[in-house]
Formats: sequence, C-alpha cells, structure tokens
Amino acid sequence: MCGITGVWAFTEKGKAALLRIKDSVRTLYKRGPDGEGIFAQESIALGHRRLAVIDTSTAAAQPLTDATGRYTIVFNGEFFNFKTHRKTLESSGIVFKSSSDTEVLLYLFIKHGPSCIELVNGFFSFAVYDNLKKELFVFRDRYGIKPLLYYQDENIFAFASELKALLAFQVPRILDNTSLYTYLQLNYIPAPETILKGVFKLKPGHYLKIAEGQLINNCYYTIPYSANYSSTLTYSDAKTKLRQLLEESVQRRLISDVPLGCFLSGGIDSSIITALAAKHSSHLKTFSIGYKDEPLFDETKYARLVAQMHGTDHTVFSLGNNDLFENLYQVLDYLDEPFADSSALAVYILSKNTRKQVTVALSGDGADELFAGYNKHSAEYFIRNKGYLSGLLSVGNFFWNQLPKSRNSVFGNKIRQLQKLSTGASLSPAERYWLWAGYAGEKAVHSLLKSDCNESVYKKRKGDLLSKLTNDFNSVLLTDMDLVLQNDMLTKVDSMSMANSLEVRVPFLDFTVVDFAFSLPSKFKISPKDRKLILKDSLGYLLPPELLNREKQGFEVPLLKWFKTDLKSLITEDWLGKQFIEEQAVFHYPAIQQLLRQLYSLNPDEAVARVWALIVFQSWWKKYML
Repeated sequence: MCGITGVWAFTEKGKAALLRIKDSVRTLYKRGPDGEGIFAQESIALGHRRLAVIDTSTAAAQPLTDATGRYTIVFNGEFFNFKTHRKTLESSGIVFKSSSDTEVLLYLFIKHGPSCIELVNGFFSFAVYDNLKKELFVFRDRYGIKPLLYYQDENIFAFASELKALLAFQVPRILDNTSLYTYLQLNYIPAPETILKGVFKLKPGHYLKIAEGQLINNCYYTIPYSANYSSTLTYSDAKTKLRQLLEESVQRRLISDVPLGCFLSGGIDSSIITALAAKHSSHLKTFSIGYKDEPLFDETKYARLVAQMHGTDHTVFSLGNNDLFENLYQVLDYLDEPFADSSALAVYILSKNTRKQVTVALSGDGADELFAGYNKHSAEYFIRNKGYLSGLLSVGNFFWNQLPKSRNSVFGNKIRQLQKLSTGASLSPAERYWLWAGYAGEKAVHSLLKSDCNESVYKKRKGDLLSKLTNDFNSVLLTDMDLVLQNDMLTKVDSMSMANSLEVRVPFLDFTVVDFAFSLPSKFKISPKDRKLILKDSLGYLLPPELLNREKQGFEVPLLKWFKTDLKSLITEDWLGKQFIEEQAVFHYPAIQQLLRQLYSLNPDEAVARVWALIVFQSWWKKYML
C-alpha cells in the first residue's frame, strides 16, 4: 500500500513540472512512510511513497523497472493472487529479483498488455510506462477502493493518489461551481468530477492510455448486472456459494508480511469478516471505537460479544468528546478535497489507534450496498411494494414538518426518517433516491450560493449518476455501488486510514463476491421484514444472536454538542463569519444566517450535517484557494 504520482511533459514549457516531482512525492508521505523513490527521464517522472506490506526488503522498492529497462511501474495496492501468476511467469523463463506482488504485476503487463488487469484480484491504482513506445498506462481497481486523480492540458499529463500531490505540479486551482453545488447536497463530490475544473478522478474499472499527447479512457470492467436473472441457483445453493466465496476472499486478504487485524464495529458486516478471519488466523487482533459520553452512538458491547465468541485479541478505544475534538483539526488538515461525512473523524481515530498495533486491517465495507443493508433500502422497498399505502404517507407531511427533527436523539431521528419517507413517497424513483442520498435539496443549496452552477452540466452529471435505476430493486444497490460506496464510504476509509499509514482491505469487494451478489434476485436480499437476508442466513451462525436482530446503527459523530460549545465562536465568527463570507464571495450571508438559526434551534434536522459540510469546505478553501 503506497502513494503514487507522475507527470509527463509534452512541451518544453511542460518540462518545468518535472522539477516538482519531489514536492509531489513528499505530499504522499503518510501513505508511504517506509520509503521514497523517483524515476525520471527527459520528459517523464514517476514517484512513489512506500508502505511495505508484502516483501518489506529493498528489492521491492519502487519505481520498479524490468530487466530490459523498457518498462517501469509505480503501484499502490495489493495483488492477492500474484503467487499463482508468478509460477506461470517463472515457467516461461522470467527471473524475479524480489518476492513482491508489484514485480509480478509488471511482468504480467509486459506479457499481456493492458488486458493483464483482468487477471488481477486485488485493489489498486498503478501506472506503467513503456520507454520504447513512449506510452503510459494508468489503472484504477474495479470498485474505486484506491484513488487516482489526473489532469491534462496541452503541456502536461499528471496523475496522483491525492489531490494535494497533483497540486504540487501547479495545476490550475479553479473552483468547479457545479461540483460545489453537488457537494452541498451530498456532502461529497462524485467521480469523475473533483472540486477543481480540469482535474478528474479516474472512474473505477477504467484505465487511461497516454501516447503522443493524446489521452484515451478505457473501461475494462463493469458490474455484470441484468434484471433478467438467468441463475438457476436455489436459495439454499446460493447461501452455500456465498459462504464459500466470502471465506475465500477473507483468506486471500490475510496474506501479509506485517501485523494484521480487523476492524470490529459491532455490526453484522465487520463481525462476519472477523469471524471468518479468526478461523484462519491465530491470535487475531480486533479493534473497536466507542463513545463513553454518547451511549446512543456506542456499539462496543456487541463488538465484545463477537470478540469473545471467536477468541480474538480485542481492543476498545473508548473516546470522550474531548478525544474526538482533539483530532478534528488533523482530519480537516488532511482533507485535500471537501468531504463532509463526519464519521471520517471516527475512522481517523480508529485507524490512528489501530496502527499502533498492526499495519493492515480488514473491514466490512461494501456489504450494505451488496445486500441491502441501509434503512433507506427498507424505505424504498416499502414504497415500491405497498402501493396505495405508501401514497398515504404524503398526507402526514404537514404533521412531520411540525415536529423537531435531529440525528442526535432517538425520537428526533425517527421523525426525521418519517418525514423523508413521506416526502420520498410522492417522488419518482430517481428523485427519491437523490433525496435519500443527500442532506439538502437543490432549492436550499441554490439559496446558499452566489454563483449559479451550470444547470445543463449539473443535470447531465446527476442524470448519469442515476441512469441505472429501474423497476428492479437491484438497480438501487447498483446505484449505491457507483455513488455512495465509491465516493463516500471507500473515500472515507482510504483517506483516513492512509492519513495514519494503515492499509485497509475489503473482503466484501472481491470481484467474485460482487459479481455473485449481482447475479442474485433482490428477494434473496430484502423482504418486508428484514434486510441482508442471504448474508444473515448463510453466515449468521457465526454471530451472537443479539447481533442478528438489532437495528442498524450508523457510524455517527456527536457534532451538535461541539457546534453549541467549543466550535460556536469559530463557526459564527470565523468559518461562517460575516466578514469572511462577504470577502470570499462564494455564499450568500443571509442564507448562512438562516442555516445557523436552524442549527441552534430546537429543530436542527439536517442543519448539523449541512453546517459541517460548510466547515469542511471553508477549511479547504483557506488552505488551498487563498
């Protein structure tokens, strides 16, 4: 697991960017504290920061060039089935100088070209330069577990694992107002766009080919989804197959030359991964985070039950509000693009403490999107299947609007959910999905911004994100994979773990598991009474009974208390203060005032998440745009 960067100069003017490769590499230090390497020629430079996980010797250092000197690779990620391919390559005469997966990947590329990617089971972003043909190939994994951003103009092509590394090449910093408009609704910016014009995220399952100054974007993988299910598997056979695939996936991800453990939140997903890992790993270390000041958000008692059941070496990091607050600025400082999922703070602290004992951790991310695990999935299922009953929900809208709504209390959160449910019942599937994915509506965001977004561009982007929604419920899960998982959940885990030099592996996102999950009809996943049916029925025997029937709990952070105490003056006088807002000329101050009044009222609703999004943006703006 590492950080990668590179730049190719097409013109004499562009060659000035080559001199900045060292600056770019150094911004990635936390992604790879174990080593630094640079490959440079007349017109191209590739950089690498190393977190040594497989083959920790210097023989595996990068950038790595083949024996002929023609091909050079920089690789970020893990290639789990590399030993199988190594044997095949050795039988054809290849002599390896290391035991790393990176070297196997390089020779696999040399043998098969870009199609080698279809042979790779893992998660990654990497680049290979062909010095003879003067071609550069840049790849990203199937689901976007590892990031890859790029920029091109008439002088250079540049890529990097993080935006800050790309900015080191002095690419233009021009705010994309349409991205900002979307961000203020969703609290993140969906790929392929970024917060800056001209800077893009490489979409999952894609690779770039750059030759003669031209960039070609190729798709090598899409989730094999069809609403016309051809599988003849019975539910019983499907359960058996899922158990097999998931256990194999976990086993693949236990390969490591450094200490390894598991995140264990107390939810079903991480508990299943822990249970499977414990079968194949003695003295497995597991890690949980709890809130001693906020029992509403604490799940550690369930994590302890799983740890006891499977005999893991379990550590609980029990945090007070002060512990969370003390890490706030470190999180804000690390973010190089606005990203306002507040649970990133909890993941940051969990990763920070976990890294003190292990270098690699397995997580349960991806199961909710594959097997319909979110509360919104129950709501969507209800509306799609209850006919006139769901239509009656809108009648209660006036009633729900009058009651206080908040994520910080059981009653307030239920009212918030009922209000969203009743509003969504009257919308089209696409607009309902967008409502439930976000924290603010288009009208509310429009009132905040001084500059209008490009409406046609926004509609095109939104339409593309929602284009896979159909009458088949699995299309909702497919949209979650493309939007929520990739841009929120995986971005959060990658950035916050890498901020602490911790590698996180995601067994649910082995492509064999994903492909199988989308071959199953939705009735195997969700019913009127329950979600994640096949996951619970196939692997629930590994869990304490208390876990199987409990309500899903999000990885929330208690922001509201801070907003009313420690952060209040910073919010009202600095980040969202009148003078700064007016000088910045991005937001309408009266709309900011109105949002703050709601925040400090007895009915904050989504104002907490919306204000957090503004805080994150303002912190980013001050660091990167002033």
